[in-house]
Amino acid sequence: MSTVLITGASRGIGKAAAKLFAKAGWDLLLVARSNNDLQLLTEELTKTTVSTIRYKSIDLSDPAAIALGVDELVGNGVSPAVLINNAGVAWTGELLSMSLERWQWVFQMNVTSVFQVCSAVVPLMRSSGGLIINVSSHAARNAFPQWGAYCITKAALASFTKCLAEEERMNGIRACTLTIGSVNSTLWDTDTVQSDFDRNSMLTVENAASALLYMAEQPSSQVIEDLTLMPATGAF
Repeated sequence: MSTVLITGASRGIGKAAAKLFAKAGWDLLLVARSNNDLQLLTEELTKTTVSTIRYKSIDLSDPAAIALGVDELVGNGVSPAVLINNAGVAWTGELLSMSLERWQWVFQMNVTSVFQVCSAVVPLMRSSGGLIINVSSHAARNAFPQWGAYCITKAALASFTKCLAEEERMNGIRACTLTIGSVNSTLWDTDTVQSDFDRNSMLTVENAASALLYMAEQPSSQVIEDLTLMPATGAF
């Protein structure tokens, strides 16, 4: 049975992915900020699946907490076959109206924490190979007013993924992106995002989770370097 590590696993796409991977027979390593939410999700999944589930509360906005937290989660020789970097944030407003603190927070969550998690996990994969899927956005390829910081971080994430793929190819490790349009997730309920988009026209979190499972279940001899999933209506 293969193991997947999912960040941002307590809600939204991450939670939907945890449920779908468990249903498909995967063992789970789950990361989120809320220990209570992770515990509730684990209790829910253990009632309906035979998956082994381990979780760790890690605040990915705190650079000092990540390496130790991931090391504790993957201790005892547990090495994930797939790493899904799903956690992320957004901030809406004019670029130059952002405080430096907020700018650095968005970069920490959307780019630097991914680098840190990969730095902790990828060395464990090198002996047997593995797959990293970074959840990106079509904002990486487009400029949207009021979403500048988000666009910039997702563009950086896409570039990071390509560079990682090239460097780790010799170790049998594949890295790719799931590039998605707007998803009706809890992102839109956060106090850093102000939007009046029609959420009924967006992708569902289950749509995104299904794409993640599809990418994860590709044979090791091939990789979907990027899968772009958009709402049929073209909604942001």
